[in-house]
Amino acid sequence: MELRHALRTTGAVRAFRPDPVDDDALARVLDNARFAPSGGNQQGWHVVVVQDPSTRVALRDLYLPGWYEYLTLTAARLRPWAPTNDPKAEAAALAASDATEVGPRISAATGGFAERIHEVPVLLAVFVDLRVLAAVDRDKAGYPLAGGASVYPFCWGLLLAAREEELGGVITTMLLREEPAVKALLDAPDHWGLAAVVALGHPVRQPRSLKRAPVSSFATVDRATGPAFGAAPEG
Repeated sequence: MELRHALRTTGAVRAFRPDPVDDDALARVLDNARFAPSGGNQQGWHVVVVQDPSTRVALRDLYLPGWYEYLTLTAARLRPWAPTNDPKAEAAALAASDATEVGPRISAATGGFAERIHEVPVLLAVFVDLRVLAAVDRDKAGYPLAGGASVYPFCWGLLLAAREEELGGVITTMLLREEPAVKALLDAPDHWGLAAVVALGHPVRQPRSLKRAPVSSFATVDRATGPAFGAAPEG
């Protein structure tokens, strides 16, 4: 697949056909994704391919409470858990609405991916070895971001490599809210951090060209307040 096409058509896929994904195809996806960059080329990722049905159901059960809170906060016009949010406003929104009632209702209207995540053909729990991260912002006052640069390119590589196999998928971080329970469930050691769960499968519909904001909407020259950079978008 031509790179430009892959970049413009690799969107989040949450609806899958029930067809299984061949182990050889998944092995090729992992084999290609491993060339992702990481700090110091440490390649600190570890992937647990979750196949056991009871473990998958347990992951779903851990996923749903956070997902329902996410939907409830969204319905209250809050960006869920944004670092700049007032935690009191989030707490008030959750107290004002029953997430176990609001969440399932909204989720059903959006396709019910969360409720059926245990049925996704491929579930990959992506961990990172915290001992190899050069997290340069570890001790600063602001929100830490740097460590993710050594694992999320690998997650994105999984989606790109999946497109080569005519698969689709999505990177979800919802289970990070239950990280201790997920680590216990999957026998992950203390020095691993959960980065994401990646769902893969044969899409119900093959992704089409995506819609994104033009370059000029997010790129400026010399200063954050500088003039916009970028030509008119091609599509």
